[in-house]
Amino acid sequence: MNSSWNGEPKPPVNEAFETVLDASAVLAALLKEPGAVRVERALRRGAAMSSVNVAEVAARLSQDGWSSGDVSSVVTGMGIEVIPFDRQAALLSGAYRTVTRRRGLGLGDRACLATASSLGLPVLTADRSWADVSIPGATVVLIR
Repeated sequence: MNSSWNGEPKPPVNEAFETVLDASAVLAALLKEPGAVRVERALRRGAAMSSVNVAEVAARLSQDGWSSGDVSSVVTGMGIEVIPFDRQAALLSGAYRTVTRRRGLGLGDRACLATASSLGLPVLTADRSWADVSIPGATVVLIR
């Protein structure tokens, strides 16, 4: 049976996207930082992102002076499929705390990992502290 740790059915992998993006990966692409090319390649193939991580990107860009309209246009223009942070993702994220706490991963990081695990997709991140994280169903790929 294709089910999650709590017995709820896992959503089928959406053929429209091949990877999940962490906020750090999207910011690297937007700010033309090292690893941007790898993220841009993933975007062309189709990428998804947790709504929590979209909020992180929006917060960072707003902090840098971007208007909410510009932030919305950029996220829409990138073609990222935004995955709602639902009950299953919330429970998985909470369960990952013991595995990720020593590496300093926060809620946004765990939300991203929960989304990748639920979808059975790899996750791209610029955050090196994820390198040794082991979450069933989520393969971590560092962009730099």
